[in-house]
Amino acid sequence: MSTPNYNLAAVRLGELFKNHSTLNEIGRMAGATFAFSRDTFPNESITSSRAKAVYDWILTLANQRMDSDARNHLLISFARSVGAESHRAEVDRILEESGVRGSTLDRDAVSEFSTRGFHPEVIRHARQLFVDGHFFHAVFEVAKAYNNLVREKSRSTRDGTALMLEVWGWEKGVLKVTACRTHTDKDVQDGIKFLSAGLMQAVRNPTSHEPAVEWPITKVDCLDLLGFMSFLLRKLDNAVYVAV
Repeated sequence: MSTPNYNLAAVRLGELFKNHSTLNEIGRMAGATFAFSRDTFPNESITSSRAKAVYDWILTLANQRMDSDARNHLLISFARSVGAESHRAEVDRILEESGVRGSTLDRDAVSEFSTRGFHPEVIRHARQLFVDGHFFHAVFEVAKAYNNLVREKSRSTRDGTALMLEVWGWEKGVLKVTACRTHTDKDVQDGIKFLSAGLMQAVRNPTSHEPAVEWPITKVDCLDLLGFMSFLLRKLDNAVYVAV
């Protein structure tokens, strides 16, 4: 397969977006997609500030040291997030004609996601975000969903780490996944408590409070975290509410 022509993609996408996007939107989508700052590349033929911003972001991406498939996926994610749905076909055509095989990468992403056997809530909240390359937001959405589902089933008004420590404990928690009689029962019950609290503290809170560009999540980490949250969601499905 030929090497993608990022310069061509940058020029043509800039021309497309200059009439349909704002500078703020371009910058916001770039910040949510890329884990690097924008460099400037001279091109006197580009007179639109919006087209130039797109051009600079794409050429900055082209200069990053990373796997070519990962670079292409980031470009596809950025281009599709900036372009309105009504321009999706034109965006994909520009990418294809520039040598960026969007459809192939999409099929790969769908396959990677689908073969994991994720919990239905993970599929509901994260599938499209993952396929589009928004790994940070895929993890964030599922972490939020887990928090809300635990709160709903436990009938608690607490949130985050405090919620998990309160409702999963073997002694006073209201959500039980074991009989909490034997030492092993209690260990497993407290294990779910600490795993859930750790999810809130190490994953949900950073993705809630930190910009994606400063707290990047790779595809591999995304898949692993979604698998971990699938495990917790299945434990929640099997948990029984016990009033204390």
